[in-house]
Amino acid sequence: MSDFQHISIQDAADKLEEFAVVDIRDPQSFSMGHMPGALHLSNDNFAEFLNNTAEEKPVLVVCYHGVSSQQAATVIAQQGFKNVYSMDGGFESWKLSQQVVTE
Repeated sequence: MSDFQHISIQDAADKLEEFAVVDIRDPQSFSMGHMPGALHLSNDNFAEFLNNTAEEKPVLVVCYHGVSSQQAATVIAQQGFKNVYSMDGGFESWKLSQQVVTE
């Protein structure tokens, strides 16, 4: 399967512990706030992420508004990952109702 699925903020929050969460926003935005357990994913650490994450692990891709994450989710799914999700509304919607980490 080389496609991804959409997921709502609430469904993502309910299943957050099941996911490998990857945030593709710029490093400064990520450091100012991100989802709990999120990894900042960039071209620099993409290969490392692929090597260190089981293909069976569900992957949740997050961007600013849920648009760029769709392309990234497609690329991750094409690498053999079975359950890849793009979060509708992105981090901007997430931070309105969910926990944000700023460490």
